[in-house]
Amino acid sequence: MGEQQRFDLLILGGGMSYVGAIRAAQLGLSVGLIERDRLGGTCLNRGCIPSKALLETADLLHRVTEQGGEFGLAGHDGISLDYPALARRRDAVIDKHVGGVEFLMKKNKITVLHGNGVLSSPTSVRVSGGDDGDIDAAADNLLLATGSAPRSLAGLDPDGRLIITSDEALTRSDVPGRVTIVGAGAIGVEWASMYRDFGAEVTLVEFADRIVPLEDREVGKELARVFKKRGIAIHTASTIDPESINKGDADVSFQIATKDGAKRTELTSDVILVAVGRRPLTENIGLEGIDGLKLERGYVVVDEFMRTGVDHLYAIGDIVPGFALAHVASHEAVVAVEHLAGHEPEPVRMNLMPRVTFCRPQIASVGMSEEEAQAHGREVRIGSFPFRALGKATIVGEIDGFAKLVADAETGVLLGAHIIGAHAGDLLAEPTLAMLVEGTAAEIAMSVHAHPTLTEVLAEAALAVDGSAIHV
Repeated sequence: MGEQQRFDLLILGGGMSYVGAIRAAQLGLSVGLIERDRLGGTCLNRGCIPSKALLETADLLHRVTEQGGEFGLAGHDGISLDYPALARRRDAVIDKHVGGVEFLMKKNKITVLHGNGVLSSPTSVRVSGGDDGDIDAAADNLLLATGSAPRSLAGLDPDGRLIITSDEALTRSDVPGRVTIVGAGAIGVEWASMYRDFGAEVTLVEFADRIVPLEDREVGKELARVFKKRGIAIHTASTIDPESINKGDADVSFQIATKDGAKRTELTSDVILVAVGRRPLTENIGLEGIDGLKLERGYVVVDEFMRTGVDHLYAIGDIVPGFALAHVASHEAVVAVEHLAGHEPEPVRMNLMPRVTFCRPQIASVGMSEEEAQAHGREVRIGSFPFRALGKATIVGEIDGFAKLVADAETGVLLGAHIIGAHAGDLLAEPTLAMLVEGTAAEIAMSVHAHPTLTEVLAEAALAVDGSAIHV
């Protein structure tokens, strides 16, 4: 019999659920957090943080080498990428923030149980394989947060060498000369943008009829225009024919085929990066033996307070339906913890979850696209305004893109916001707050925006909803 420990709350998975652990401790609950790897999960160790560290260097390299002369920087032509140094910085950024999470666990007196956890009941877990030996842990409430892993495609199984996922790409210490990326969603276009700025020849292959297919159609059209201008080849409504793949010692050749089979393109790349989304990690954690727990396509079904169909069992993050984003998981964890602690939190509303893609130009969105609003039977008014009309955009040297607001035609209430352009992710906070408080486009326009700033693009887009934009 191993050691036994009991808590008010037990969390299986130490990714963004750590935010919920801290909130639970603030509410006076004793908390056990089970993690088989490093704290921080995919976001901190293999996702958001390391990839954005690389993207930051990509953006800086572009600004100095491509725009340096325009900005009056002498000697910019002699600057080149030192990828091993960048890799060291990437790892240092990860280590710093993993250490920060570990500190927060100690500060909030949260017990971290290292090892592989498998449910033995809806509120108990057997932890094994860790430095502390086997542990039986139980709690009044249990929160599932086991995260996700990259998906693969049939015939494009990663081999870690010529066919890779974002996990393997993040651990590389060099830049491939030729990269083909399968999947032009958020992950795919981020890597395409980064590799292109690092000097690689980049080809994007997307099965849908446009890149970033989950974004507003006009956003996808603008990103495709900018990517093509940057020299990124794009094949939509297409896929790699698995039977055509021929692996060599240092490269891989294949055919890109359109869905209708009308066109085939021969290509050779140093690496194929498969970026077709992520799958929930709900297998082999003991869910099969939990009566009342419902799974759909591998995802745990929950309500708006993150409750499963089993008493005292909650689930959050990439294993539940919705946006598989770190900040969404954090928010869900707090809502779940406050609910199980007897408080009355606002329910999780997926339409209020902001999404940011850190390619260049950045993409940021919240709420419904124009198409989605119309599909829901909403009469809408649209306001759009280009960055190139802003003084600040000219100063920054990033004039591509626009802001687009989708408002209810009768009330003016904001239904969605879509931004593509410099610092789009930072600009998204204003329309996200406006949607939370059921604000209108007119109220955004009424709010004075400082000049010269990029936020003015939102004021002008809001004015454009009523046809009153000034600088057009």
